[in-house]
Amino acid sequence: MAEPSMTAIAVEGGKGPAQALKPVTVARPVPKDGEILIRVRAAGINRPDLLQRLGFYPPPPGAPDTLGLEVAGEVVTGAGRWTAGDRVAALLGGGGYAQYAVVDARHALPIPAGLDFTQAAGLPETVFTVFANVFEHGGLKAGETFMVHGATSGIGVTAIQMAKAAGAKVIATGRGADKAAQALALGADVAIDTTTQDFAEIAQAEGGVDVVLDMVGAAYFAKNLAALKTGGRIVYIAAQAGGTIELPIMAIMQKRAVITGSTLRPRSADEKARLAAEIERIVWPWVEAGKVRAVVDRTFPLADAAGAHAFLEAGAHVGKVVLEA
Repeated sequence: MAEPSMTAIAVEGGKGPAQALKPVTVARPVPKDGEILIRVRAAGINRPDLLQRLGFYPPPPGAPDTLGLEVAGEVVTGAGRWTAGDRVAALLGGGGYAQYAVVDARHALPIPAGLDFTQAAGLPETVFTVFANVFEHGGLKAGETFMVHGATSGIGVTAIQMAKAAGAKVIATGRGADKAAQALALGADVAIDTTTQDFAEIAQAEGGVDVVLDMVGAAYFAKNLAALKTGGRIVYIAAQAGGTIELPIMAIMQKRAVITGSTLRPRSADEKARLAAEIERIVWPWVEAGKVRAVVDRTFPLADAAGAHAFLEAGAHVGKVVLEA
């Protein structure tokens, strides 16, 4: 008897441009002890997927070679708290661009009331990333001021909403007046068009910043530091405009600044399980109350993952791009 098969998306040749993403037929994954099998209904697309497609972000040991870090769907084979038919959103190490995916049962969360699969698929990667970096590493608290760059990216729109839900003042930056306007519509208190405005000057005029979430990198470091209040924290999650900075030690000492950052995907299964539990306790109520919503710009069918990647690379999106399986 033949093993069950499924459609998944592979990178033709191992790496390449968006057009290298092709549907293939592969064996359906089989869950191990402690894992659940999910019938994927939607899969979020993230910038790390683009990097992996280009050959710059290999999956961690044991993760599927195929792309996809977050999905939403129905449990087919249960484990832990989950039984067949449960609707879940899950954080994956890979393999989400497919009709089925397996994941550690502890890394799945119930889909919040009122959300469909497409909306839910856009939450795990961004919510986990923002929670770990802004609230844990950055230590953002109610009453503090938070600044996020890339305000209309998937991370940006989530960070704006989560920081506001937590009671922080939010300064958001984006390239272009339209993106600044969209950041205000998402709840930012101050929005800055970095093509015409100096974000450090505006942040200083607003009283300074306690926490910066930066995915730009070296190009913004000096202004990030200038924008900080005493005791402020800069948290890096990417380095799209330079990965090496020169540290002005005296300025860091004078401000008692903390420079930190992290990645999510290589973390241990236990650490991701701990994050999932905290997110369900703290963030999921914000989602169910409408304080944090899934912002999906555009959807593509699974077979057109190439088109979805090309659209994300163009940079005109607001929020998430999602594949529907």
